[in-house]
Amino acid sequence: MNPFALIEADLRAALDRLVAEGRLPDGLDLSRVSVELPKDPSHGDVASSIAMMLAKPARMRPLDIAQAVAEQLRAQERFAEVAVAPPGFVNIRMQPGFWQAVVPAIMQAGADFGRSDTGRGQKVDVEYCSANPTGPLHVGHARGTVFGDALASILERVGYDVTREYYVNDAGAQVETLARSVHLRYREVMGEDIGEMPEGYYPGAYLVRTAQALAVRDGDRWLGKHEDEWLEPLKRFAVEAQLEIIKDDLAALGVHHDLFLSERSLIEDGMMEAALKRLEALGLLYVGELPPPKGKPSEDWEPRPQLLFRATDFGDDVDRPLKRSNGAWTYFAADLGCHFSKLQRSHTWLVDVLGADHGGYVKRLKAAVKALSEGKVELEVRLCQLVNLMDEGKPLKMSKRAGRIVTMRDVVDEVGKDVMRFMLLTRKNDAPLDFDLAKVVEQSRDNPVFYVQYAHARVRSVFRQAEQRGLGHLAQDLDQADLSLLTHPAELDLIKKASLLPRVLEHAAVHAEPHRIAFWTMELAAELHGLWTKGSEDENLRFLVEAEPERTRARLAMLEAARTAIAAGLDILGVTAVDELR
Repeated sequence: MNPFALIEADLRAALDRLVAEGRLPDGLDLSRVSVELPKDPSHGDVASSIAMMLAKPARMRPLDIAQAVAEQLRAQERFAEVAVAPPGFVNIRMQPGFWQAVVPAIMQAGADFGRSDTGRGQKVDVEYCSANPTGPLHVGHARGTVFGDALASILERVGYDVTREYYVNDAGAQVETLARSVHLRYREVMGEDIGEMPEGYYPGAYLVRTAQALAVRDGDRWLGKHEDEWLEPLKRFAVEAQLEIIKDDLAALGVHHDLFLSERSLIEDGMMEAALKRLEALGLLYVGELPPPKGKPSEDWEPRPQLLFRATDFGDDVDRPLKRSNGAWTYFAADLGCHFSKLQRSHTWLVDVLGADHGGYVKRLKAAVKALSEGKVELEVRLCQLVNLMDEGKPLKMSKRAGRIVTMRDVVDEVGKDVMRFMLLTRKNDAPLDFDLAKVVEQSRDNPVFYVQYAHARVRSVFRQAEQRGLGHLAQDLDQADLSLLTHPAELDLIKKASLLPRVLEHAAVHAEPHRIAFWTMELAAELHGLWTKGSEDENLRFLVEAEPERTRARLAMLEAARTAIAAGLDILGVTAVDELR
């Protein structure tokens, strides 16, 4: 059940009647009919600004339209109050019975509460994480990983056919450096004194395990051999070994991708070449010279003819080169192959989740997808700011180049996947986020994940108390509860907040903002904890009242609906809805 959808349907029907009566002109676009929560709760349960949207095309005053709409709605019993406010808002308060009916609907939906078919028939590819396979995932990768995974879950819940993709950068100079670093560690494992790692190599001790695995598989096969003999096989071995570690770390965070797309395979299978041929056929490739990069003295710049993509035709700042001076393909050429592959798989919407340091890539990637799809497919790019990792308020420093890193797995093992996932979603993706290892495991109301999980566990504890006090029979047949007994404003507010999940899900999907789900779970938890506190102060609001069995059953049904909603929200975020907290 989506209460907002029901109210919007009533609002649309009211407008249709006004058109049929000749009080509104025919041919108006009613697709934008919507209701939202008013900023001031005293204005009602929901509000609509449709009168102001229709005023210009209808050539009428917004207030006149709003008054006519209000008149239509007041004639229906489910609307307790319909008021009009300048310059043309329609403020609506529903009858208690409207909200009471939400309780059995949530319980019946169970884990599927909030699910819809809004995106049915549309395929979306969400690419996230995609860290270079040159070492373990560090904590900086975690934010984009959790964001992308939660977004994919949200899109699935509203009906999209989602592919979760990891793009493997297994071609290029960094992979050659990885292979050389592994070979050096391999020589060390085989007993050689390798001294200090050369400048530019990956110095991390994590490569020792990879080198040991190589030694077990191949023995001394690569000792004393020229680089030309071992570079290619070791590149493949090292990438595969690092990917296995990455996949294991992702699994510990509750993340599983549908596809690991190899850059090397795009080149070997001709996908990158096919993308370039497509652009060439569209007249979007040419050989030309680029001006010097901004900020670079012109005397240090040597212009040269290059193969270029007409990215400026699609909103980019400059046309983009596809080959380097040594004849190798640029990273952008590989990006063309990657996104062309997604288009070939019939995706109608693409989402790339990137680190904040990739901000300069957004325009060129959007230009590429627009060109390759001839404007038929949209690419959405979401940039995630870095995480400031702290411990008791003190920053933790890391350096991949120096071999000192705080891995994502270290943090997951210390605080748990639930804490890490939830905390990384408590801020919008492009806002800074502090992650304090000490504070995120505190059991206090200041810790969001504890606060929400405690709300779920608290409901479970009420049902256990009911059993212990001989009221267990009242927890049975909750769908038969007399919900008309739920009339206190705090009870209705809890139901209203729980009922918001379908609308919050829709907005989170449309705006690609998973944090909306996390915020909603915190707000719902606050309503539940607040009602618990009121019951401690006023015995008439206690959940279990032996003298009023029917009211107790109704309140247990209300709590079960709230618990179900919280569990559904946490499941979307990949967080466990615990039954007890110790």
